[in-house]
Amino acid sequence: MSTPLPPPELTRMIKARALPGAAVVIEANEAEREALARRFGLGAVESLRAEVALEAKPRAIRATGRLVAAILQPCAISGEDFPVTIDEPIDLRFVEDGARALPNDEDTEIELEADDCDEIDYAGEMFDLGEAVAQTLGLAIDPYAEGPNADAARRAAGIVPEGQQEGPLAAMLAALKKD
Repeated sequence: MSTPLPPPELTRMIKARALPGAAVVIEANEAEREALARRFGLGAVESLRAEVALEAKPRAIRATGRLVAAILQPCAISGEDFPVTIDEPIDLRFVEDGARALPNDEDTEIELEADDCDEIDYAGEMFDLGEAVAQTLGLAIDPYAEGPNADAARRAAGIVPEGQQEGPLAAMLAALKKD
């Protein structure tokens, strides 16, 4: 028995057949930002704004724009939250289920172009632009980002940068490297 997925934290449904003429602006409210912070393991999402232009293409809808967010992210070394600004381009294609022609043969290889990697399937008459923006945020977060106290946390844990080790073993290894 599968567990149902939780509802998306940032939902903005767009009618595929009646695309807005102007760019769609998505700004996450406080509850949405708190839910996104939980989803992505962040200290906070202080702000999130995306501006996205939608253009009908054959068998797809092209979404281009920009996501700007301010987050508090845990340092990969110390675990302490530090501020990060995200400024990420958005370039997606929403493709209606069944509109993509795929080969029936399982042995056939499919070559992907750069655009093909950013396709999102949707079913029915609407697609969720908000969830696509949330996923863009998730992909833009560096899981190995180091905060300003990373070096101090390394020293406190006894981790020294290469080339700065001390003691007889370090001296012997340094002599071996010279040879």
